[in-house]
Amino acid sequence: MDGVTVLIAAVAVTIALTGAFTADRWNWFFDVVWVIVGLPVIVVSRQYLRLTPLIYWLLVLHALFLLGGGYYTYEKMPLGIWAQEIFDFNRNHYDRVGHFLQGFVPALIWREVYLRWSPVPKSGWLFFIVVSNCLAFSALFELIEWWAAVIAGGGSGEFLGHQGDPWDAQWDMLLALVGALVGLLSLSRVHDRQLEMLRSSAT
Repeated sequence: MDGVTVLIAAVAVTIALTGAFTADRWNWFFDVVWVIVGLPVIVVSRQYLRLTPLIYWLLVLHALFLLGGGYYTYEKMPLGIWAQEIFDFNRNHYDRVGHFLQGFVPALIWREVYLRWSPVPKSGWLFFIVVSNCLAFSALFELIEWWAAVIAGGGSGEFLGHQGDPWDAQWDMLLALVGALVGLLSLSRVHDRQLEMLRSSAT
């Protein structure tokens, strides 16, 4: 059993445990549906398309973060409450970290997609296009939250994670943008080395 298989199994077990013992299974489902849908995609795609280890580790990190938020609900997540008490924050910022990851992790995924299967790198626009993709997805996610709140019959301020902040959507998009920038600036060299190793092993 290789390392990626172990990671996939760990996420699958975490899905089962958090879903079984959460106090609000309906809310849990909507928070972790991305993980539930994404895990089988990763399992199947591995047979035809091997990604760099960095991408798999980032996907697992993001999945576990979402599963933790879904299990407790973001507003009641103990880690966020602990930070709120220690640093005297006016709210639980666990969801803010989640939106940072919403830029950080997809930035490296988009980077791998473009570097391996598109002509974009030859144009010199790679960094700009990747960051733009991450910001566009973050904006789409905020629209989905808005639509869900309208369909549920409540305002966006009542939707999970807003915690009464009228600027929540703007903060979320800003943090996704910052996450994408930090991810690219901090991990691009590591990513390049792993991509080269992947190319070498394929030849």
